[in-house]
Amino acid sequence: MRIALLSDIHANLPAFEAVLEDLEKRKPDAVYCLGDLVGYNVWPNQVIGLVRKHGIATISGNHDLKVSKIPPSVGGCSKEENSEYAYKLVGGKEREYLLTLPRHLRLEFLLNDQQLNMLLVHGSPRSINEYLMQKLPEGYMLELVKEFNADILCFGHSHKPYHRVINSGENGIDHFHHLINIGSVGKPKDGDARACYVLLTIDQTASIQIQNTVQVEFVRVEYDVEKAAQAVERSPLPDAFADNLRKAY
Repeated sequence: MRIALLSDIHANLPAFEAVLEDLEKRKPDAVYCLGDLVGYNVWPNQVIGLVRKHGIATISGNHDLKVSKIPPSVGGCSKEENSEYAYKLVGGKEREYLLTLPRHLRLEFLLNDQQLNMLLVHGSPRSINEYLMQKLPEGYMLELVKEFNADILCFGHSHKPYHRVINSGENGIDHFHHLINIGSVGKPKDGDARACYVLLTIDQTASIQIQNTVQVEFVRVEYDVEKAAQAVERSPLPDAFADNLRKAY
């Protein structure tokens, strides 16, 4: 089974459209989104519309929850309010959708009479705002995957993709856990401005006791970065957001 995992689109319609086009070519068996559909750009409603049109199962991100605190824009937005402009653009039906998204999704596979548990979150299982950075101590990560019974833990939020494998096995019996940061479709922060998503392959050989049987591919997709950056500059949003897109930081 091939599963596409997206995260942190952040209202970047050109990036999302390019990823959808790439997915149409690759035809994964399932597509999931790990949240943050909105924020930082001017197309939140269009992005939400495409997510719903394509039936992409989605969880809530911290930016999606911000719409509960920031009312829609009426009669424009002053320069003093520019950091909130991205959320003021979100329409009524779109707000309702965002605020009813689940906080996590759990998938359970039974392969070779062995259960494989996959947990999808935005930040971490403990908090939607927690950053699970690649260099966190292994002991902390082990504690996390054990607490939430996750053999494959997928998350976003930091916009920095990585795949890390840790072993919680004891008494000579391996038990491998895969920690996968999906990266960002619409606002990468790893120095590569291309959109990023993950293709995860789980087949009949997949096992918690064999490290390399879960395959993780980070897919990078070219898109019109300049179009997205100029849309920011033409809006009340901070021009720094455009620089972020161009330089991927």
